[in-house]
Amino acid sequence: MKVLIKLLAVFVMFIFLANGSALAADKGTFSTAPKMNDGKKWRIGFYEGGPYVDYQKNFLATVNALMELGWIEKAEIPPQKGEQTKELWNWLAANAKSKYIEFVKDAHYSANWDKELRKKMADEVISRLSQKKDIDLIFASGTWAGKDLANDKHKTPTIVISTSDPLKAGIIKSVEDSGFDHVHAYADPLRYERQVQIFHNVIGFQKLGIAYENTDTGKIYAATENVESVAKERNFEIISCYTKGDVPDVKDAEESVKKCFHELGKKKVDAFYVTVQRGVNKESISELVKIANSYKIPTFSQAGSKEIKYGFLMSLSKADSKPNGTFHAKTLAKIFNGAKPRQLDQAFAPPPKIAINLKTAEIIGYNPSMDVLGITDEVYEEIEKPAQK
Repeated sequence: MKVLIKLLAVFVMFIFLANGSALAADKGTFSTAPKMNDGKKWRIGFYEGGPYVDYQKNFLATVNALMELGWIEKAEIPPQKGEQTKELWNWLAANAKSKYIEFVKDAHYSANWDKELRKKMADEVISRLSQKKDIDLIFASGTWAGKDLANDKHKTPTIVISTSDPLKAGIIKSVEDSGFDHVHAYADPLRYERQVQIFHNVIGFQKLGIAYENTDTGKIYAATENVESVAKERNFEIISCYTKGDVPDVKDAEESVKKCFHELGKKKVDAFYVTVQRGVNKESISELVKIANSYKIPTFSQAGSKEIKYGFLMSLSKADSKPNGTFHAKTLAKIFNGAKPRQLDQAFAPPPKIAINLKTAEIIGYNPSMDVLGITDEVYEEIEKPAQK
């Protein structure tokens, strides 16, 4: 019963914050109805730090939401492979039918997780936005891209999506104010505290293992400050292991995470907080689950319930990217109807979800209480193997 009370308290906070964006609200009233750009189509671009499945899913959800809003004719988009957004972009540039917007064919940019290429790519994108001025709005996907475009070097409306924490990354000035008239970034600054609080309420761990890249960006992705805040509040220990994150070769990233899972298991941590990073993906997740389960360690996926069906024990997050996509699509629609990005609400928390994998629970010897099962939205009874590339 104590666990139930603690969980309900966190859920009440979650629901309050999920509705908090209505309190913040836009600084003005703006339509989301389709509108042309003085008789022409609005031209859209895309910039990412590198291929990552969340970037693909959130952008795809945004496109689907634009179809629902009437900005694009409804169509069946082909299933996407791997983590890429380039093939999706090429399909949209060639096949998306719209009187209102255009996905400019040569306006997809990716730094491919290469630090040297990133500088060249950022300069190229900013030069195009500030000099050529043939893009009316650009999506900046991820922390790298958001940081590269949140500045005064251009004035093109920029929607920053799929960032772990745009505030701590320095992309925006505050949740209430991006700091730039042309910049808007989705923000939910307390989501990771909520995750760790729920995990601790359920498992009651004393030593939490966490693997991440030991860089400023890696710490932002892993939400280390948020985890440390809860650790101080709840008096548990954090055991860290450092991985390779933003590297060109995804195999290097995957192997570094596997190595850390073994290292943390041998240090006898009693829980894993599995952070969002390039080495945790559909190619590696099955092996990571096996490693964690072999040490009988409960796992929590920072990425959300999409990874629970593949074998991590539990999560608290959105079941899919649809709410985020709708939020970004409406932001775009309001901008094209006259809003400055800075005028639009950035705070958004998707509807709460808790997910659990009962097969993993059985393997590691965890018997979830009726209190926990009673407030679980998604229950997986088997460990599904992800489709490979």
